[in-house]
Amino acid sequence: MISRRETLVSLAALAAAAGPSRLLAQTAGDTAKPPKLIETPMLEPLVKEGKLPPIAKRVPAAPSIVKLEGEKAPGQHGGDLRLLMSKDRDARFVAAYGYARLVCWAPEHELVPDIAEAVEVDEAQKTFTFRLRKGHRWSDGKPFTSEDFRFFWEDMYEHKELARFFGASQLLAGGEKPKVEFPDAQTVRYTWSQPNPHFLPWLASPVNLTIFRPAHYFKKFHAKYADKKRLEKLNDKRNDGWVRKIATENRQARYNLNPNMPTLDPWVPKTEGVAERYEFARNPFYHRIDTNGRQLPYADRAVMVLAESKIIPVKTGAGEVDLQARSIRFDDFPFLRRAADERGFDVRLWKTAKGAQLAIYPNLNCDDPVWKKLLRDVRFRQALSLAINRDEINKIMYVGLAEPGQNTVLSGSPLYKPELRQAHAQFDLVRANRLLDQVGLAKRGSDGQRLLPDGRELELIVEYPAEGTEYVDLMRLVGDTWAKAGLKMYSKAFQRVVLRRRIVSGQSMMSVWEGIDYALIRPGLSPQDFAPTDEAHAQWPRWGQNYQTRGRQGEKPDDPAARELLGLYEAWIEADSRDARRDIWAKVLAIWAEQVFTIGVVGGVLQPVVVDKQLRNVPKEGIYAYDPGSYFGLYKPDTFWFDRTTRVYRKYG
Repeated sequence: MISRRETLVSLAALAAAAGPSRLLAQTAGDTAKPPKLIETPMLEPLVKEGKLPPIAKRVPAAPSIVKLEGEKAPGQHGGDLRLLMSKDRDARFVAAYGYARLVCWAPEHELVPDIAEAVEVDEAQKTFTFRLRKGHRWSDGKPFTSEDFRFFWEDMYEHKELARFFGASQLLAGGEKPKVEFPDAQTVRYTWSQPNPHFLPWLASPVNLTIFRPAHYFKKFHAKYADKKRLEKLNDKRNDGWVRKIATENRQARYNLNPNMPTLDPWVPKTEGVAERYEFARNPFYHRIDTNGRQLPYADRAVMVLAESKIIPVKTGAGEVDLQARSIRFDDFPFLRRAADERGFDVRLWKTAKGAQLAIYPNLNCDDPVWKKLLRDVRFRQALSLAINRDEINKIMYVGLAEPGQNTVLSGSPLYKPELRQAHAQFDLVRANRLLDQVGLAKRGSDGQRLLPDGRELELIVEYPAEGTEYVDLMRLVGDTWAKAGLKMYSKAFQRVVLRRRIVSGQSMMSVWEGIDYALIRPGLSPQDFAPTDEAHAQWPRWGQNYQTRGRQGEKPDDPAARELLGLYEAWIEADSRDARRDIWAKVLAIWAEQVFTIGVVGGVLQPVVVDKQLRNVPKEGIYAYDPGSYFGLYKPDTFWFDRTTRVYRKYG
């Protein structure tokens, strides 16, 4: 039986494992006795017509009560929250902003229950027990219970024909699947024989990944449950038609584009097919309420309008949005600031959490044997880093407001040390030239540019995503100073999908991407991005692929430092205390700094956030990060509301 202690446990506290089982529970404000409920104006006609039950029968018996303090205050219902996105698949960000998860990150870097009422974790992080909210319902009014977990686990994840669509590596610990139990309608338990510290952070991810599905919805298409006529129709052209139907329905739902499938999100998709404007209406059975008894979200609808990414800043400056950060860059700030007063919006500058706004990734799995040997020589990587004038780049591209340095932890992290960011990051052409001579690049051509050991001209080809001018500006500035060290550099742009394929195949020798996604690291966060664990890591894609596939694909790392990082990552998984994990992190970061596996330029670049002047509860200062953070999701956009006392309410569409 789950303890009812009202205590808040952070991921770091869970990692400490210094006592009996730990409980993630909501704060006292969230577990207070529910106030008298107030019906939502938008839904009142449906309640009166008998098409919807009254609010007391729509929210769980123990709803999540969101306490708004300080400048934040309980708000009023109404309004359309307008957003701009560049493609229909960006609808997934509307779900990310809504950020309804079994557990979610709080701004204080803690994991707290959300959809789940409570979560109990044993001291070794091997057993996770979820207590669901009694009376919680899907957006179509059907009960949300442990049956939705059982159906996903037994009839989708473990099903022979569906497994290829629903497998998830995060549900494996050391390659082992969990034992999953469903003691009653409100309880689900996952148990591994090995620690799985990744499990809860994965559940708190902005990605629409989950361990449950609406069983009542998918049973209509499942061969085990569907009626004969429906199955015959689904399988009319192929025997596995029902399998394809389930996979398609789920894929559309992952991108938040399936208006037929029920959800637990604050806003439910309503637009059918491809469109230029997508509408998401409030979920009448949403589980969060405010302290005044109003069911969230406050905004009746979220409206996503499509526009080319390059004109989104222009349309934002014209006042066509209520909340916007996506597709807006720091260099758009002056234009937006000039337009702000006339168009009635504020422009706020939030901190970002990337280890580097942009970083250069030498491909240690490059196919060219000469380049592979060179790129694997730490002295060459150090020389490339030393030959970059980061202060100049910061001044020219970011008006001096960023943090020059490597792709590593930022100053807001408790693991931060100045020497980590500055390792081989000072502009020093003398030292860079000396290192380049030492690695066998002393010979130069008639133009003064260096030659490779096999006599070829040294031509560094750096590839980058074809997205905006920031990459182009960076490569121009880096190329100028590399040329002073005798390094001839060319840059090429590719579509992201094409570029990733080139990197994994070994065709690309070097690429430019964003840095570590979340560099405000705590000891309880996984160091997986600092070790060869994923083929998406552009510096060692094949090594990461080998780890990901448990040796079935890719190559085993043969670099001693990379192997050591992999060993430290696995030691972090097994660590039994916060101090042990902190010590492991210190070793990881020291190796990372010395080896320069990625070459960061600047980090901490500010993100412009445009907010309608009458939109309340949006923080003036925040962290704009994808994971953890879910961009705006960390700050509960379901609590953002329009102040009608000073705003002429605008209705769109």
